[in-house]
Amino acid sequence: MPGQPRNSRTSEESRNSRIQRQVMQLIIDRRLQAGALLPTEAELMDGLGVSRNSVREALKALQALDIVEIRHGYGTYVGQASLTPLIDGLTFRTLARHGHDDSGALAEILQVREVLEEGLIRRVAATVTEGELDRLEVVVSRMEVAGRAGRPFPDLDREFHELLYASLGNDLVPQLLAAFWTVFRRVNGARGRSEDPSPSLTARWHRDIVTALRARDVEGAQRAMTVHFHGIARRAAG
Repeated sequence: MPGQPRNSRTSEESRNSRIQRQVMQLIIDRRLQAGALLPTEAELMDGLGVSRNSVREALKALQALDIVEIRHGYGTYVGQASLTPLIDGLTFRTLARHGHDDSGALAEILQVREVLEEGLIRRVAATVTEGELDRLEVVVSRMEVAGRAGRPFPDLDREFHELLYASLGNDLVPQLLAAFWTVFRRVNGARGRSEDPSPSLTARWHRDIVTALRARDVEGAQRAMTVHFHGIARRAAG
């Protein structure tokens, strides 16, 4: 609050953070899953030994992180703990830090995605099944149809990269990559840039990735992924 002593504000923030951690620990200790009902405000007040206002402030902060969901008139439930807060924060951070420097804003996001995907593609080459490759082939064929018509295909692009890492059995990987993909599109859109100036070329890059994976060519798959990202980077800088 304005005029409030700094030490008092710091103490209040520290208390709020402590209550947030205690609520998160309660969720973990009780093994509550997304959608599970949390204790009432009164029960949290008694259990944590804090005021109603402190409980409400902590729950509001946790709701912003998608850790809890407050349903007015029904109670507070365990949230999805999605990466939405990360996406929103990264989008704002990128746009705010770079101002009107489009290329710098997009380059940082691409660099992170490139490092992640170039490393992961080597593992995919060793684990991807023929069935998964068939599904990737279907997506690429649809890309090629769109590319010949000159139509961008952002949804197919996203689907391809989500399917690509299914064989790793790591649920966080597609979520994290999708988060950076969403941030890139948001920043790109905020700058008024075209989604894809050359859809046919983008389709070919994805075709090359699948071809290398079919051949179990680890180095070739990584090279194809590098070419893909370098192509995107050149467009972003243009």
